[in-house]
Amino acid sequence: MSKYLITGGNKIHGTLSIKGAKNSILPLMAASLLNESISIIHNVPLIADVYTMIDILESIGCKTDFKDHVLVIDSSDLISNKIDEGYVKKMRSSIIVLGAMISRLERVKIYEPGGCAIGKRPIDLHLNSLRKLGIKIQEGSIIDCERKEIIGTDIILDSPSVGATENIILAAVKAKGTTRIYNAAKEPEIEDLQRFVNKMGAKVSGAGSDFIEIEGVDKLDKVEHTVIPDRIAIGTYMVASAITGGYLEVDKIIRPHMEPINNTLIKAGCDIEYTKEGLILTSPKKIKPINFLKTNIHPNYPTDMQAQMMSLMTLSEGTNVFYETIFENRFMHCSELNKMGADINIISRHLCRVNGVDKLYGCETKCPDLRGGAALIIASLAAEGKSEISDIYHVDRGYEDIEGVLNSLGADIKKI
Repeated sequence: MSKYLITGGNKIHGTLSIKGAKNSILPLMAASLLNESISIIHNVPLIADVYTMIDILESIGCKTDFKDHVLVIDSSDLISNKIDEGYVKKMRSSIIVLGAMISRLERVKIYEPGGCAIGKRPIDLHLNSLRKLGIKIQEGSIIDCERKEIIGTDIILDSPSVGATENIILAAVKAKGTTRIYNAAKEPEIEDLQRFVNKMGAKVSGAGSDFIEIEGVDKLDKVEHTVIPDRIAIGTYMVASAITGGYLEVDKIIRPHMEPINNTLIKAGCDIEYTKEGLILTSPKKIKPINFLKTNIHPNYPTDMQAQMMSLMTLSEGTNVFYETIFENRFMHCSELNKMGADINIISRHLCRVNGVDKLYGCETKCPDLRGGAALIIASLAAEGKSEISDIYHVDRGYEDIEGVLNSLGADIKKI
C-alpha cells in the first residue's frame, strides 16, 4: 500500500490549475451510453474513479480512448447488460450507469451497492423513481431491471438526492412524454449533466433549481463537451494554502460554484479577490474561528468540504461547532487529527466541537475516506515535523496527482 510522507512548515503558494470535477465526469460518462455514438469529453481528471468507470463502460462493449485529459467514448455497440460485482464494490457511484443503461436496453442487471464508510447512501430513491417511469425492478443481491417502454411522469423526491436526480434524467431523456422532477438536487454537476445531454439533442430544463423538466426525444447524436472545474478540489487546495499562510492564484473557476466555500474562508480571515476567470486567496495572519458550520445541499456549504475546513479550524483562535446534515459517519477524520494534537470532541454522529490549538504535530495517521484523507494532508502540511499517511488509495479516487500539485506549490510531500 502506498503512503504519503509529508514534512510540514512550507507555505502553499503559487498558481493552481485544476481539471474537471470528479462529481461531474462520472455521470457524463454514464450519459455517453445514450447517444449510441461518439462522445468527446475534455478536461477529464486523471483519477482512479474515472479509470474504474472506463472499465465499466468497456466491460459492456464501449470503446474508449483517453489521453491528454481528453476522453473519447464510442457507445455504438453494447455486448452486455450486466455490471459485475467487482466494479460496484470498487466504486459505489457506479449505480449512476443504471438510468442510462435502462434507457438504452430493455433489461439491465447490476449488483446491489455495498455500504459506504461515510454513512448510508440508500438507493431506494433511485429505484422507486425508476419504477414510476414504468421500469419493473426486482431487488436482491442483484438489481434486475426490465421495461418495455419508459413513460414520462411526475416524480417527487423525498429528499433532493444528487444521484437519484441524475439517474432520473438519464432514464427519462428518451422516454415517451414529459418527466417532471420535484424537489430535485440543485448541485452544479447536475447543471453540467443537463448541458451535456442537451448538446446531444435532449430537452432538459431547470437544472440548478428544485424543479427539472425532461421532454423525451427519440434520438441523440454525437457530442463534444468540457467538464466544469472541480470546486471541491479547488477548495481543498485553497484551505491548504490558508492553513500554511500561503498565497494562491486559481486560474479558472465558476464563481457561483465556489461562493459557499469562499464565504466560509472569508469568515476564517482569508482575503479572496475574484479575477476575470479565477480568484486570488491571501491567507490570514491569524485563523479566525468560524463558530458554526452546517453542511447542507447546494447552494449551502458542501459536505465534501467539511473535513478540510475542520483541519483549518484546528488552528483557529477559538471554538467551532460542525453540524453534518448529509452523512451520519463523516467524522472519522477527527480521531486522526487528534493524534496530531488537535482538540476535537465528537458530540454526536452529526455534531462535533473543534477547539483551536497553537500547533499540530506530525505523526502516523490513516485515511478514513476520500475527503478525510485530504483533511489529513492539509493538517500535515501545517504540522511541526514529519507525518506519514497510509491508505491513500482513498485520495487517489478524487484528486489528480495531489502530491505533484502540492509540491509544485511548495510542499514537501512524497508518495512511497
